[in-house]
Amino acid sequence: MAGAARGMTARDRVLERTQVVGAPLEEVWAFFADPANLETITPPWLRFRILEAPAELAEGASLRYRLSLFGLPIGWRTEITRWAPPRSFVDEQVAGPYRLWVHAHRLSSVPGGTEVHDHVRWRAPAGSVLVQRWLDGIFDFRAERTRELLGAVA
Repeated sequence: MAGAARGMTARDRVLERTQVVGAPLEEVWAFFADPANLETITPPWLRFRILEAPAELAEGASLRYRLSLFGLPIGWRTEITRWAPPRSFVDEQVAGPYRLWVHAHRLSSVPGGTEVHDHVRWRAPAGSVLVQRWLDGIFDFRAERTRELLGAVA
């Protein structure tokens, strides 16, 4: 387990996003539990590809990705450190571009659909302001694609 055991430091940053999609909890859980959907909701400009992943996620599952920034290939490996279907899971960077990456996903049934909440605690080696802008763009794209695929709430 990587970052969950570590406490917050002054250099840690947090990104939080909440959206409601018009699909039931079980459908939304199945969507996020399928590793292939991560490519689907990641912006094409990252050239994100899953290199290794189990067919189904579970606690202890390891995933290996490749992405590209400014034409430079970046390897990334994460592990599912908490798995509580159909409500939440946590993935943590084991190796990759961040000094710390802990992404908690939480799903809740709400009137008209499912609330999707992301809480990312991260630390970059340098350039946190620029990285924050990239992450905002990535998560904006992710929210829009998730709405397209799982339905918007009126």
